Amino acid sequence: MRNFLKNSKAIIGMIHVDALPGTPKFGGSVTAIVEKAVHEAKIYRDAGIDMLAIENMHDVPYLNRQVGPEIVAAMTIIGYEVKRATGLRCGIQILAGANFAALATAQSAGLDFIRAEGFVFAHTADEGIINADAGELLRYRRQIGADDILVLTDIKKKHSAHALTADVSLAETAHAAEFFLSDGVIVTGAATGLPADATEVATVQSAVEIPVLVGSGVTMENVAQFLPVADALIVGSYFKTGGHWTQPVDADHVRAFMANVAQLR
Repeated sequence: MRNFLKNSKAIIGMIHVDALPGTPKFGGSVTAIVEKAVHEAKIYRDAGIDMLAIENMHDVPYLNRQVGPEIVAAMTIIGYEVKRATGLRCGIQILAGANFAALATAQSAGLDFIRAEGFVFAHTADEGIINADAGELLRYRRQIGADDILVLTDIKKKHSAHALTADVSLAETAHAAEFFLSDGVIVTGAATGLPADATEVATVQSAVEIPVLVGSGVTMENVAQFLPVADALIVGSYFKTGGHWTQPVDADHVRAFMANVAQLR
């Protein structure tokens, strides 16, 4: 069912996998990375989370669009094991903007969606200029038989400068993504852990028919603002010890948050 996110009010728990092989902070054991990711996935599942997403955020500094086969191989193993251990819908993002690698990984691992950046328009990211790839990416999805995998796309994404598109509003960007066959758009704050603007989320929601997700900065304190205006929320930093993305998942935080969401729903 391709529209499983529309009006779902789903909470998607983020797993920031440890640094992968070949990256500066790699710790030397892929097995340990997989085991930690599965452990955190089970914490999320047991706390009542709706869906999961995995991301290679510890792979700093990121490459621009292109990652090596060692990253694809590791993320495929992690994604497969996380989904097998939990049975939850699961998605993946591979930084930075490695949308083709994410799609190949999702297809091989049996995942449900990817989070893509640089889908429409160009922007300047930490890694440099990122040009749009919608046309190539969706043709690649068709070529590998991955049409059932949703491509959820960041619009005016965090950690980026958007001077190139300063005359294009967030709603117009969302509409362009929809026209280019995005399966859903993601609205974020300026950086990881910083909240989006709930008014802007509502404006985007009214501009498109596809699902609208919030992709950063959701907390216990502001979830009531976002849940009515978004179809789903991606939560990472708040679920971690001390509220910082680099720390382990805190089961108490997740349980309390999901209990609050159950009341709001």
